[in-house]
Amino acid sequence: MDLYFFPMACSLATRIAACEAGADLNFLRVDPLSRPKRVEDGTAFLAINPMGQVPVLRTDDGELIVENAVVLQYLADRFPAAGLIPADGPERRKVQSWLGFIGSELHVGVFVTLLSKTAPDGAKAFARERLTERLAFLDAHLKGREFLQGRFSVADAYLFVMLVWARYLALDFGPYPALAAYRDRLQTRPSVARAFDEEFTLFKAAA
Repeated sequence: MDLYFFPMACSLATRIAACEAGADLNFLRVDPLSRPKRVEDGTAFLAINPMGQVPVLRTDDGELIVENAVVLQYLADRFPAAGLIPADGPERRKVQSWLGFIGSELHVGVFVTLLSKTAPDGAKAFARERLTERLAFLDAHLKGREFLQGRFSVADAYLFVMLVWARYLALDFGPYPALAAYRDRLQTRPSVARAFDEEFTLFKAAA
């Protein structure tokens, strides 16, 4: 399987899941600054995903899967022994709900604006207000919990990326001690540490 990614983008969550599952993916880096966007081998990325967004997973039979939550669930189902998402029932739906929350309330709802170079100051101020509310919600949920839902899941992999972005924005985690402790625990998890180090090295080299 091929994974199209940008270093330190949300596709980092898929790299974490792949490391956790022992999945042997072929990582294809996309240059987000090239116009039009191109893969490192020169392929036009818009021919792969017209939206120009990562991750994109090409399966062994050639199917192209887009949207982070869908890619993560496919990979989790492809390697069930890793236990990255429950097979069925209420516990699976809880993980799916967290994927939806992270994708809509954090990724798109907040960080797309905060990390934008063109968003107006008013929009960024509003996004920061929304972010504090959502981080407080997560902090309350994580008190006394090791992970979002039972054991480590693809939702934890996705949330970790959001917390990395929050650190990039120099967000004060003082008001969110449970969330900060959760972030620090994940940072030391072997699969997370390996994936983070691989991508951060690529990110620094390209800077």
